[in-house]
Amino acid sequence: MKLKQRVVLLAILLVIFIFTKVFLIDNSDSTAANREDQHSFQHMMDKLRIELNPNLEHTLQSPWEIAAQWVVPREVYPEDTPELGAILHAMATKKIIKADVGYKGTQLKALLVLEGGQKVVFKPKRYSRSYVVEGEPYAGYDRHNAEVSAFHLDRILGLRRAPVVVGRYVNLHTEIKPVASEQLLSTFLTQGNNSCFYGKCYYCRESEPACADGHIMEGSVTLWLPDIWPLQKHRHPWGRTYREGKLARWEYDESYCDAVKKTPPYDSGPRLLDIIDTAIFDYLIGNADRHHYESFQDDGGASMLILLDNAKSIRVSTWNRLNYLKNGVLSTAMRTAMSHDPINPVLTDAHLEAMDRRLMGVLATIKQCIEQFGSDSVLVEDRMKLSHLK
Repeated sequence: MKLKQRVVLLAILLVIFIFTKVFLIDNSDSTAANREDQHSFQHMMDKLRIELNPNLEHTLQSPWEIAAQWVVPREVYPEDTPELGAILHAMATKKIIKADVGYKGTQLKALLVLEGGQKVVFKPKRYSRSYVVEGEPYAGYDRHNAEVSAFHLDRILGLRRAPVVVGRYVNLHTEIKPVASEQLLSTFLTQGNNSCFYGKCYYCRESEPACADGHIMEGSVTLWLPDIWPLQKHRHPWGRTYREGKLARWEYDESYCDAVKKTPPYDSGPRLLDIIDTAIFDYLIGNADRHHYESFQDDGGASMLILLDNAKSIRVSTWNRLNYLKNGVLSTAMRTAMSHDPINPVLTDAHLEAMDRRLMGVLATIKQCIEQFGSDSVLVEDRMKLSHLK
């Protein structure tokens, strides 16, 4: 073989070797990332069922101290939470030492302080489980059971951005009124044999109180985030106008998404991907009312969206997790996760079946985008570099 032919052959072999190595590395990355997602999903499924147990082993800390230490910029609680059962038990049973009207907002709630000084937000039951609210998607009162189910969906999706929530029964006569502030106490009334209160909020009315069954009121209790993590409110870029006949810009301007992507904090960092994760979360729980969102203050767009009062790219880890939950796995996981809760059943079968249907709609939409634009344009690898690339 002539020297020139040998050089050409070697060059071709070198090119083939380089492309093969790049392909194998990329494929190895993808396979390792998928294995990582599968392991994380299985670990979550194994830990779904939580027993409400007051015992905290291997620590002298209070449940409140442990929960406060969980909070970091990218998660409200960690993937491994062996103390979660004890924290939920404390939230559901600890003595109420103070009760006041809720913080600013549109919906009725009460701010409680539990023994040990922990603040929680109590949302009362307003509807039966099977009641259907007519009208706009954002119509009606907040549902306390939606708060509980949203927390567990957050666990199942692996987002870890929703504050810890548990159901609780409270006796308004013996647990709330004796420790209530004058402002809260002034909103109490009686309807028939039932104790009621209407609190103080934008939509709170004496004519529309929340009423207990006798003195016993069902509700949800949300753990207050530590004061060292103050929240900052942002207007949601895809929020509604809430004005009849007036569309938001995103509803008619096809260039709106490109404009958002050039605007801080969505032009860099994880914030835009967080918005997309949150949109999927909201669609699954039927929340059409996220006109604002919260993040930790002074984060420069680096911290997550906090999922309180539950673009074109999506995280690969989110896509994988959603696929693992199809074919009824989501509703089964939700049933398991909520089986421990004091107000179980938290959701009806119809609610859970609707979540499975919505999930299939999400997957079909993303798949359509992948087929139209390609996976490289639609799916974004969001994890740290894998160990073999370090």
